Amino acid sequence: MGQKDMAEKLLEDYNDVFADILNVLLFNGKQIIHPESLKETKTKSQYKASDANLHEIERDVAKLWEEGNVSFALCGIENQTKAEKGMPLRIINYDGASYRSQLLKKEGSTKYYPVLTIILYFGKAHWNHPKTLKEVLDIPPELEEYINDYKIHVFEIAWLTDEQVAMFQSDFRVVAEFFTQIRKNNAYKPSDKELKHVDEVLKFLAVFGASNKFANLVSSGASREVKNMCEAIDRIEERGIEKGIEKGIEKGLKEGIEKGIISLVEAMQELGQTNEVILQMIMKKFALTEEKAKTYL
Repeated sequence: MGQKDMAEKLLEDYNDVFADILNVLLFNGKQIIHPESLKETKTKSQYKASDANLHEIERDVAKLWEEGNVSFALCGIENQTKAEKGMPLRIINYDGASYRSQLLKKEGSTKYYPVLTIILYFGKAHWNHPKTLKEVLDIPPELEEYINDYKIHVFEIAWLTDEQVAMFQSDFRVVAEFFTQIRKNNAYKPSDKELKHVDEVLKFLAVFGASNKFANLVSSGASREVKNMCEAIDRIEERGIEKGIEKGIEKGLKEGIEKGIISLVEAMQELGQTNEVILQMIMKKFALTEEKAKTYL
């Protein structure tokens, strides 16, 4: 599993985040799906191919939406950083495996629940590849009317409106703010909204951000003291200043040492010392190799 998938799962696997994403993107902010009505379900499906071997496909995140003992739907979320031509084929593969699983579990049953998969796309440019199965396939005209179509649902996070972003109630609002602001302004103005899943949000942004600044914040342990993105950015800036000072001191010390060596060499030359004597002295005093010491002569 790739680094991006791991980061995405950490955040979206939380029921409050998962439900929030569906409620905003599918139901215009109405609280149709509640976190407590979401049940864990396997993301892996196995199937036997023509080579007689057992193969496995895996979704990014999937939840079973249930009310009481009634299953309403299986909902899946796939994450994309770039548009892919074959995405309709991939999604129909996931959904088909979920329907097949129902057939195997409910032989003879007449009650099956629907399967829904949405794609969260985090690219700056619009999705520019097919969103239907027929657009991907090279269909002979004679077969056109007999080939069933299949549509995928792509949500471009960086292109959400301010009104849509404001509808998010979970930590995903911070994610949406980040991508929309970077797309529009090429800069990010942090929010003081208190975060519930601090590490997960920072890891998510670390994977998709332009630098490792969020990842460094998590690895340093400073994220444990952060409550919102304003504090996170403050910590990142503080660390940047500290590193700048460290580099400045390091550069100053290096330049100071070099000036000291040069002054020593000049003084010894004025005293008439041979290059061999000077060479041995600066090698010993400044722990230099012979090759490096010769550069000062």
